[in-house]
Amino acid sequence: MAFEGNLKRHLRLHTGEKPYACETCGKGFSLQGNLLVHRRIHSGEKPYSCETCGKGFVCEGNLKRHLRVHTGEKPHACETCGKRFSRKSTSIVHMRVHTGEKPYSCETCGKGFVCEGNLKHHLRVHTGEKPHACETCGKSFSSKSTLIVHMRIHTGEKPYACEACGKSFSERRSLLNHMRIHSGEKPYSCETCGKGFVRECHLKCHLRVHTVICLST
Repeated sequence: MAFEGNLKRHLRLHTGEKPYACETCGKGFSLQGNLLVHRRIHSGEKPYSCETCGKGFVCEGNLKRHLRVHTGEKPHACETCGKRFSRKSTSIVHMRVHTGEKPYSCETCGKGFVCEGNLKHHLRVHTGEKPHACETCGKSFSSKSTLIVHMRIHTGEKPYACEACGKSFSERRSLLNHMRIHSGEKPYSCETCGKGFVRECHLKCHLRVHTVICLST
């Protein structure tokens, strides 16, 4: 009888049957155990806690994945480039960089994304939604990561330092642009005269030179 029960549960993977529904939100589950774990989201119960930082979790699996933040363990490796990840789901999303797969697309403009989270952030371009507000000045942002970078204006934090000269920056993009001063790399080139530039904004300013010449001739 136990084997018969296991078979029934397994078959739900193929049929998509979800006989266990959450009384609060209606979400369905194929296994009763998954429903029990899900209910903790509504009740706030977090029986599994991290001994290092005290953070609580609804299930043991989430706690195990969290512990890798402290241990630095990254058991999931990319077969193409060797980059390692702490979560299998992150590894799967990373693989799409190599395959070019973008399974999540915007219904408004058709732009594709490697993960659902990136699509959700993109949709705010069309809706204008900015749910992340700065507690210091009230300015709002569409993504949490942009808010974190903005907060450094108030805190003065500059976590990205140049290994060549020691100059620090509040965001990684600024550091990468700065590094080109040392490397001599000029990835933005003028199609008219071939002159290269470190930053795209410098190229845009340069293009006005050709516009003025064209207007004056």
